Amino acid sequence: MRPSAIRYYERLGLVAAPERSSGQRRYDRQVLERLAIIRFAKHVGFKVIEIKQLLDGVDRRPPPHRWRNLARQKRAEVDDIIARAIAIRKLLDNTLDQKCPKLVERGSDLGSSCPYGAIAKKGKRLLPAMLTRARPPSRNR
Repeated sequence: MRPSAIRYYERLGLVAAPERSSGQRRYDRQVLERLAIIRFAKHVGFKVIEIKQLLDGVDRRPPPHRWRNLARQKRAEVDDIIARAIAIRKLLDNTLDQKCPKLVERGSDLGSSCPYGAIAKKGKRLLPAMLTRARPPSRNR
């Protein structure tokens, strides 16, 4: 872990400021354990605010029940991310299987589940009018 990250965690109160010997920081086992917990929590996707919740009010390892509660919440978030990723992959696969992917129609079909669906529907209605207005004047006399 980089020294700047450790100092950042010190400023946030996640780890105690270490003793200094000849200007060098000396970390005891307790701080090293907390840094390992922080590193693991960050690795599995916890935000700093969630890590603060985990470690708040304890000097050593957090209570197991606190970890389990936060881990269950994070797991639900990860499950949601995976479900979305699978759905997106299916949509992309469907477009790859077609000669003409019909992106406007696919965007319009998304409806309210996608903020761009309404824009695409409006664009689909406005597109013919815009195309006719954008045509250069006819050269026929």
